[in-house]
Amino acid sequence: MPIAALTEQLYVSSQLQPEHLDEVVRLGVTTLICNRPDGESPDQPTHQEIALRAQERGLRLHYLPVVTGAVDDASAQAFGDLLRTHPGPVLAYCRSGMRSTLLWALSDHRVTAEQALLTARAAGYDLGSIAQRLEQRVAAVDSRTDTRHAVVIIGGGAAGIATAASLRARDPKLDVAIIDPAEQHYYQPGWTLVGAGVFRAEQTMRRMAALIPRGVHWIKAAVAAFHPDQNAVMLEGCRVVRYEQLVICPGLQLDWNAIPGLAETLGRNGVTSNYRYDLAPYTWQQVQQLQGGRALFTQPPMPIKCAGAPQKAMYLSCDHWRRQGRQSQVAAEFYSAGPVLFGVPDYVPALMDYVRRYDIALNFGHTLVAVDGPSRVASFRYVDPQGETQMLHRPFDLLHVVPPQKAPDFIRASSLVDAAGWIDVDPGTLQHRRHSNVFSLGDVANTPNAKTAAAARKQAPVVAHNIVALRAGQRPAAQYDGYGSCPLTVERGKIVLAEFAYGGALKPSFPAWMLDGRRPTRRAWWLKERMLPPLYWQGMLKGREWLAKPELVG
Repeated sequence: MPIAALTEQLYVSSQLQPEHLDEVVRLGVTTLICNRPDGESPDQPTHQEIALRAQERGLRLHYLPVVTGAVDDASAQAFGDLLRTHPGPVLAYCRSGMRSTLLWALSDHRVTAEQALLTARAAGYDLGSIAQRLEQRVAAVDSRTDTRHAVVIIGGGAAGIATAASLRARDPKLDVAIIDPAEQHYYQPGWTLVGAGVFRAEQTMRRMAALIPRGVHWIKAAVAAFHPDQNAVMLEGCRVVRYEQLVICPGLQLDWNAIPGLAETLGRNGVTSNYRYDLAPYTWQQVQQLQGGRALFTQPPMPIKCAGAPQKAMYLSCDHWRRQGRQSQVAAEFYSAGPVLFGVPDYVPALMDYVRRYDIALNFGHTLVAVDGPSRVASFRYVDPQGETQMLHRPFDLLHVVPPQKAPDFIRASSLVDAAGWIDVDPGTLQHRRHSNVFSLGDVANTPNAKTAAAARKQAPVVAHNIVALRAGQRPAAQYDGYGSCPLTVERGKIVLAEFAYGGALKPSFPAWMLDGRRPTRRAWWLKERMLPPLYWQGMLKGREWLAKPELVG
C-alpha cells in the first residue's frame, strides 16, 4: 500500500488495512481521515474496524465519506476544516487515494491550481481533468470528451468481463472498454467453501489486469455519474468517456452500516460473514473453535446476492460439528427476514431433511436490526400473530451475518433506474426501457431473477448478441429466460443443485438420470468444487459460452 505525501502535514493512500497501521504510526501520523464509504468493495474493511485498530495505537479516525465522483465544495470544505483543527501529520485514504487528493486540492486555497496539479502528479495522481475547476470551481460535461469507445462496460466483475469477452468473440475488432477501479477480481461463489475450509481465500482472487480480455481497454477509474442523453459517463476526477453502447453491471453494495453495531464487531467476538473476502477465513476459524453454545445464521430482506448463501454457511457449519461429534453441544438457529426457507418449492423438501438432521431452529419473518458484539447479543425485529412489532434479543457464541444490499450510490442517483433504484431494463433483451443503446445485467438490473454468477453467465451472451445486432441495424433477438443457479451445500460432499428460471420454473442443465438437482448428490458437489471454478475462469471470463448460448426469438 503506497503512502504519498502531499504536504508536510498530509499523506494520502489507497484503502488502509489493519496491518498497515504500524507503518502509519512510524510515519508519525496522529489522525486518519476515511473518505471512502463503507461497502464499496467486497474486500473492504469498514471504517469502524480501522478506527478500533487505530485507537489501540493512539490514532484517531474521522469518517468523511465521499461517493466516488461526488467531490463537491461542501465535502472539500469539511476536509479542509478537519486538516485545520486536528494535529498532523494526517493520513487521508479512500479506494485509490484520488478522492482524498481531490479534497485536498479543492480545500487548500493557499495552493495555486498549478501547484496542486504538480504536487498531485508527483504523488501519482493526475488532476489535469479538474484544472478548470481548481481555478473556477466548475466542471462541465457538455463540450468535453476525454476518451471515446464503441462499447463501454461499467464493472469488471463476472458480468462485465464475461460480456466484454463475448463481444470480442463475436467481433474481434470491436472497440470495447471496461471501467473499474479495482485491482483484484474475486470469484465470490467460492467464499462459501472458504468459510468451510474447502478452499483457501487466495484461490478465489486474481489480478484484474490478468483477466481483462485481450484487446479490451481497461479504464482504471470509478464512475461518478451518467449522462445518457449525451452518451457520456463522467469518471472520478471529472474525466468524460463517451460511448455508442453502454453496459452497466457494477455489482451490489454491501450495507454493513444498516445494522447498528455490526460494522464495529465484524471479525471479532464471533461475528463473521462469508460475504467478504477477508472474513470468510474467520468463519472457518470460528466454526472449528466453537465447542458448544448458540450459533445464529441470518438472512436480510431481498434482494441479495445468492439468496442461498446464508443457508450454505449454516449447513456446512452444522455438518462440521456433526462430524466432530459436537452437534448436540451447538444449537443452530436460522433467522430470515423472508417467509420461507427457499423461494422455489421443489427444493424445499431436501433442505428440510437437513434442517431436521442438524436440529436447526427456523425463524422466519425475523430481521436482524442490531448487534452488540462485546455482549454477544443479536437483536431481531418481527411481527407477532397479533400484528404487533416485537423485538427478540438473542445471545450468541457465533453469528454469521448477511448484510442488507443495495445498488451502488452512483447507480441509485442516476436517471437510469426504476422507482426502487435498479437499472430499468426489459427482462428478456436486457435493453434499457428508455435508452435503446444502454443495457444492464448482473446484480443491478431490475430483472426478477436470482442474483447469482450463474445468472450473469447466461445474461452476458444475451447482451453481447443484442449489442452486435443493434450495431448492425437489427433488432435485439436474444432473450434471457431468468435462469439462475444456487448450489446449496447441504453437507461436505453433497449439494442440492437448484436451477430455475423466471417464475420459479425448473431449468435443469442435466437430465434427471444424470443429476437430479432436487436431491443432494455427490455429483453436484464435484461440479461445484472441481468444475465450476475452471468454467468461470477459463470459460465464462474468456467468452466461451459453454451451456450458455443465447436463445434467439423471432
